[in-house]
Amino acid sequence: MINFIKNFHNDESGAVTVDWVVLTAAVVGLAVAAFSTIKTNTETVSDSIATTIGAQELGTSTQ
Repeated sequence: MINFIKNFHNDESGAVTVDWVVLTAAVVGLAVAAFSTIKTNTETVSDSIATTIGAQELGTSTQ
């Protein structure tokens, strides 16, 4: 029983897994935040472009 407790105490494989889970969660969180910012700014720019194009007068073609 003493050997089991010593081995359990010295085993660090679970700690590495926890580290990777935390790092992966941080990366996913940053990706979501970046995507949200990019999406919002892209919608703003595309709305501005649509407004500008819509305000232009169409020329008549001579065919």
